[in-house]
Amino acid sequence: MSIPQSGGGLIESFDDLAGYLESGCRPREDWRIGTEHEKFGYCRDSQRPLPYDGPRSINAMLEGLKTRFGWSPLTEGGHLIGLEKNGANISLEPGGQLELSGAPLETIHQTCDEVNAHLAEVKAVADHIGVGFIGLGAAPIWRHEDMPLMPKGRYKLMDGYMREVGTLGTAMMRRTCTVQVNLDFASEADMVQKFRVALALQPVATALFANSPFWEGRLNGQKSWRAHIWRNLDASRTGMLPFVFEDGMGFERYVDWVLDVPMYFVYRDGKYINALGQSFRDFLKGELPALPGEKPTLSDWADHCTTVFPEARIKKFMEMRGADGGPWRRLCALPAFWVGLLYDQSALDAAWDMVKDWDAETRDALRVAASVHGLQGKANGVSLRVAAEEAVTIAESGLKARARPGAGGLIPDETHFLAALRESVESGKAPADELIERYEGEWSGDLTRIYGEFSY
Repeated sequence: MSIPQSGGGLIESFDDLAGYLESGCRPREDWRIGTEHEKFGYCRDSQRPLPYDGPRSINAMLEGLKTRFGWSPLTEGGHLIGLEKNGANISLEPGGQLELSGAPLETIHQTCDEVNAHLAEVKAVADHIGVGFIGLGAAPIWRHEDMPLMPKGRYKLMDGYMREVGTLGTAMMRRTCTVQVNLDFASEADMVQKFRVALALQPVATALFANSPFWEGRLNGQKSWRAHIWRNLDASRTGMLPFVFEDGMGFERYVDWVLDVPMYFVYRDGKYINALGQSFRDFLKGELPALPGEKPTLSDWADHCTTVFPEARIKKFMEMRGADGGPWRRLCALPAFWVGLLYDQSALDAAWDMVKDWDAETRDALRVAASVHGLQGKANGVSLRVAAEEAVTIAESGLKARARPGAGGLIPDETHFLAALRESVESGKAPADELIERYEGEWSGDLTRIYGEFSY
């Protein structure tokens, strides 16, 4: 989850809202890659989730990272709730999932180095206090009552609201993990083309990265339970955004949609003020019940933009949000997939040609099929495995065209980061399929073995 935004004066007009998003436009040479990934922490002896406080806890992890590796603290209400260093942040999801929000980097080689360094630091602290971390899309055994809620005002407000607007919102908050990549756009037209491709291919990413076939100790009947949760959360702020594919799409059209998403909060003087269900349009008029007579700043708008959760999201950059958290190789494969598709114009055009004839019904049906069946899913004549094979091939061509070398020039480009995805399309199996095979085979239904075999 995002940290509070800062900076920016009073909003003078609707144009300021679209202008805020458009101010993210960058020339190609300034495009960067920001990778985020979440993971579950647990006590090794009991395999129970980490509490916030105590000798084996989230707080102990953050303190250890701060002390041993030079991270600077971020606090709220006297609680340590995050860290920052060199443009990167470590933050907490509502149930204590530890998230790295990586620095904006030029290549996937650098992103993978960042992931390696982060996981090494996490493991060093975790080993010292008897803790482990595992990358999965959903907690395989723990129940809602097992999960602590982290001491952040935003989460306390969201937790109550989620119970009212959907069936699985609190499950999303406490018991899911994702990996996502944040990418740049050059112009409004570039944003629109990338946004359309990103939304259309999110089900393909969901299928390739599906890694949550367990829930509360048993098989749940789906390959990505995390994706199932997002499909049953809050329809007002999630989904595939069919308007993005309509004529007239641009920053202003996206702003119109975000304005109609009910608010969660306003952040003032270090505190979250309850604005649940209220309208940002009223806020613009100085008529917000939570702050009568007060008008919003651009930082309020930036905060509100972090409370919408479609499958791909626009801020001053674009976020790809469809993938389950997973093993190390896929933490690097996710940015490789999307950078290959979106950062080379020929690849982007090919990806658009691939999806441009899919209608809204097909895109929604693929979203369901990816969640339930993974790479075996089909909808309206589209096979997710075939689509994934085509998308990975296009991504590979895009990475070859980028020709960003690594290892001091010994590696000519970034295509090897797609290896895990190539294996999946060749076998037709995502990580969830391997987990199911283990569970039904050598594990003999003993799901506790997942911690020993799949932790970082």
